[in-house]
This record gives sequence, C-alpha cells and structure tokens, in this order.
Amino acid sequence: MAARSASPAPAAAQRRSRLTPEREREIYGAVLDLVREDGYEALTMDAVASRTKSSKATLYRQWENKPNLVACALRADQRVTLADIDTGTLAGDLHEMRRRVGCDVDRDTELLSGLGHAMQRDTELERTVRAVLIEPELQSLDGLLRRAVVRGEVAEGNPALEFVPHLMLGAMVAQKIIDGREADPAYLERYVDAVVLPALLTG
Repeated sequence: MAARSASPAPAAAQRRSRLTPEREREIYGAVLDLVREDGYEALTMDAVASRTKSSKATLYRQWENKPNLVACALRADQRVTLADIDTGTLAGDLHEMRRRVGCDVDRDTELLSGLGHAMQRDTELERTVRAVLIEPELQSLDGLLRRAVVRGEVAEGNPALEFVPHLMLGAMVAQKIIDGREADPAYLERYVDAVVLPALLTG
C-alpha cells in the first residue's frame, strides 16, 4: 500500500491562536450558520465579523482567508474521526469505522453537499478543505490498513487497499441514489461484511 503524503495545513491552522477556545467555537458556529443560510459563495468575512462582533483584521490574522476559516470551522465541528480506532483486528476496525460514519451520515447533509459543489468551482477551497479536513482522515485510514498488513491479515500487495476510501464513500452515495435513503448502520454492516472485508482478506 503506497503511503499517502499529507498536504501541509495552511499556516493559519498551524499558528497558535490568540483567541480563547470559547471564542473560536463561537466564530466557527457563526461561520457554519452563515453557510447554511446563504451558501458558501455568499459568505463574506464582513458577514462573519458582523455576526460575531469581531474585526476583519482579527479574522484575517487568525485564518488568513475565507477558505481556511470555513475548513477550520468544519474541522472543529467534526464529530467523527478515525484517528483513535485500533481494536486489534481489521474486522473490528472497519466495523468501528462504519459505526462512527453511520451515526453521522445524515448530519448536515445539505451543508456538506453545498460545500462539495463549491469545492468543484473553487480550487482554493478544495485545496484547503483537503489539507485541513480530508487528508488527516485518509492518513488515519492508511494507518488502520497498514496495521492489518503488519498483523498479516491483509497481503502487502492487495490491490483493494487503494480503494477502501472509495468503497466506504461509495456505499453511502450509492444507497442514497439507488434506494432513495441514507445508508443506515444495518446497511453499512452488511456492506462491510459482504464487500469490503472479502476484498481485503482474499486479495
């Protein structure tokens, strides 16, 4: 399995914040509320400053630009992470992963869908969200799969390793399109057992 090199997080995400955690949460909440209300394209730093009674100078000093502010707000709001999953077996890890994803799959669907469309048109937003939000989770998934290889559960050269993120995301997208409903925990459990684990354990 090829190692995935994470994109460096934007400088503002790495800089030590001068704001209190409570103030950061307030700003992040306002940012996501504004995106829900008017969409990403209509969001402005002026609107965030007005909603949070902040100065634009403070916002730019902390986050540099709108894409980074939105990406950091999404990261702070993220309830599901793969970073600490390590049950000791591949099956256990994948089922813990699908449990976490399944519990959060219908949360803020409209917000995330709208941002997904915006990312297709805004390369800076796409790059920043990938660096701040997507790449850390892909790194965690790579680590999960690498441990399965080290334990001898999965062959080093199994070609399915490359496609595990696509398999998991594809399950959720396909269920919505084909069956007209979100991928619930029972569906994801059957999918992991019928598709993902066989692909990894027999390759």
